[in-house]
Amino acid sequence: MTDGKVLQVNVGVPRSNPAKKLAMTGIDKRPVDHPVYVRAPGPKTTGLHSGLVGDPIGDVESHGGDDQAVYVYAREDYDWWEQELGRQLAGGAFGENLTTAGMDVNGALIGEIWRVGDELEIQPTFGRIPCATFQARMGERQWLKRFTRENRTGAYLRVITPGHVRAGDEISVVYRPAKSVSIAEAFGIYMLDPASLARLLDAESLPDDLRQEVEDRLTRM
Repeated sequence: MTDGKVLQVNVGVPRSNPAKKLAMTGIDKRPVDHPVYVRAPGPKTTGLHSGLVGDPIGDVESHGGDDQAVYVYAREDYDWWEQELGRQLAGGAFGENLTTAGMDVNGALIGEIWRVGDELEIQPTFGRIPCATFQARMGERQWLKRFTRENRTGAYLRVITPGHVRAGDEISVVYRPAKSVSIAEAFGIYMLDPASLARLLDAESLPDDLRQEVEDRLTRM
């Protein structure tokens, strides 16, 4: 059963980054018309950074690595933002690697597995926490607070089975964990509802560093 499809595969074009003390950012993602190989990139700071071959990442302390190998955003959420902002938003505007149609990206469960095309399998891990580079790119007042409040974050995913991805690939959810939380619920709790933090521990596939952070926060409450 097909749950959605890939509208665009987007790869970054290196740009200077005035928002951080970094020489480069890869947030400027542009669609490509050829297959792109996707693999687990390894540790965040010392690995290959992005899961997509040829996709640059500037802030390797905050982005990339196995648990943020691929960033996905839904065309349907772009359409919603276009109405809110009164401007057009092309796929890749938020810096995502895959722009999808038909997928409930924010409703995805942490730990479910998507098969993309014939080879690739990826697994949602958490939502996108907005940063200063994103604020600078969008040029909207209080964008970080607004993006957080609306909780249409898109999803980071880890690579379970490497493979190629191309525009037009079908996406199917091939596994759903019996016990987990959705991307939107987890993000809302983490950012806005600390009283419910323990709920995040129900997601067995929560990234290890995030699980440790949640456990540490709970011990201090």
